[in-house]
Amino acid sequence: SYLLIGFWYGKPSARDAAVKAFMTPRIGDVFMLLGIAFLYSATGSLSYDVIFAEETLHALAANPGFFGLSAAGTIGLLIFIGVIGKSAQWPLHVWLPDAMEGPTPVSAMIHAATMVSAGVYAALRMFPLITADFTGHGLTPAMSIIAFIGAFTAIFAATIAVAQNDIKKVLAYSTISQLGFMIAAVGIGAYVAAAFHLVTHAFFKALLFLGSGSVIHGVEHGVLHTGEHVDPQDMFNMGGLRRKMPITFWTFLIGGLALSGFPVLTAGFWSKDEILADAFGHGHWAVFVTLAVAAFLTAFYTARQVTLTFLGEPRTKAAAHAHETPWTMTVPLIILAVFAVGYGWVGIPEHFPGLGGLVPNWFHEFVGGTLAEHPEAVEFSIWPLLTSVGVALGGLFLGWLVYRRVGSPKQDFLQIPVLKN
Repeated sequence: SYLLIGFWYGKPSARDAAVKAFMTPRIGDVFMLLGIAFLYSATGSLSYDVIFAEETLHALAANPGFFGLSAAGTIGLLIFIGVIGKSAQWPLHVWLPDAMEGPTPVSAMIHAATMVSAGVYAALRMFPLITADFTGHGLTPAMSIIAFIGAFTAIFAATIAVAQNDIKKVLAYSTISQLGFMIAAVGIGAYVAAAFHLVTHAFFKALLFLGSGSVIHGVEHGVLHTGEHVDPQDMFNMGGLRRKMPITFWTFLIGGLALSGFPVLTAGFWSKDEILADAFGHGHWAVFVTLAVAAFLTAFYTARQVTLTFLGEPRTKAAAHAHETPWTMTVPLIILAVFAVGYGWVGIPEHFPGLGGLVPNWFHEFVGGTLAEHPEAVEFSIWPLLTSVGVALGGLFLGWLVYRRVGSPKQDFLQIPVLKN
């Protein structure tokens, strides 16, 4: 990833971003290495078969570790600090927005679907260890810390995304926020929901990054055609691209709706709703409320991005002369758009009204079967469902309402204090 982020090696900002992406996760890696060393000294093995044996987990939960935690909790937290670095969670999130200096396909594959997801995957893979001393009566200290880091990162990054003007920076902070959803789910014990959102997010965020690359490519054509020197990544230099780039618009819209959790029709709705339902069903109110607000902000900045980029009239000559990108760029968008809608159907809860049971909940059975004790699906409740639908539709509508007539940063209420300074 160091080489990919620094691909434009003649550009100082790209070189600096590559170094930052190389060094920042190393902080987490030091603690992760300590956790692995502690794990080996406690169990005499690094094999999952040995570590996840029932007697080994009981021993780790019973033996003391450091900071008043059990050995299992201490090891889980040390390894989790490595996850914080790899998956760009607060406070080691600072490298990921700069990593957008790499080419857009790099952003799509490495920093939406593959590399940053490795941290969440590591947390899921070590889930039996993290929850070894969990009794079902309130979260363990280690789980509480993980849930806090995830929920705080989700809302913290979403508040930054709403004020970004660079089309890729919006998606960069959005990635940090969505990874926070997954980490929060791991912290509250929602193992299947975290894994489900990990997979669905890979499809729609890769779609959005590639879509943003298509937009930038189209606007760059307009820049070269007109000779107008504007930043082709600044959304305030766009507008009206819906008519100029119809395939990019419709696929980007599908990805944006999936990210926002548009009800029923998108994969993002099913996975995000499952996290909220699990938090609600097990009484983790702080996590539930925080993630609901973060989901509202997600829908808001998505509507802002789509409105500023594609709707209204072109705000520059470059946008007016933009054109649709070639099929080599649009075909992958169409394929990913299919998965951004259809993949959610493999994880529809069995008790969901109307749709539950029509399609087998294959994802829950498959992923849940990887644990020694198969996790039960949370009971259906109307309240988290109404919350999911309300924050998604409310955020999308408010974002469109606010930005449909905004023509420059001076009219953007989120940036007026910055411009005054």
